[in-house]
Amino acid sequence: MRYALAHQVTPLHEEQRLLRTAPSAGDAALLAEVVELRARNEQLGRALASRAEIDQARGMVMALAPCSSDRAWDLLVDVSQHCNIKLRDVAAALVATTEDQTLPQPIRRELRQALRHLQATGRR
Repeated sequence: MRYALAHQVTPLHEEQRLLRTAPSAGDAALLAEVVELRARNEQLGRALASRAEIDQARGMVMALAPCSSDRAWDLLVDVSQHCNIKLRDVAAALVATTEDQTLPQPIRRELRQALRHLQATGRR
């Protein structure tokens, strides 16, 4: 049974049902590991997707400023912290402007301030 369970792709809800009704401790441990690995895999997938979006936003800031990649990162982090909005959400909002979406007011305000500060200090 372990071999079949380890190599079959089963929906998460089915794995959880099997976990509750597993006949042996070994099967339960294996199923628990599969559930944990699936959750970690989904989390890593989301992180990769948001990282690509963050990198796109970083490039947009580099083109607007112009500044180094590290400075663009710092600027996005500052905007995120001042708005109390997750970095991935700030990046998503900035990237969405390329599809004619309006940048939310708090992000727009903080980004404008950060870009002005960058220009005034001449930091690149």
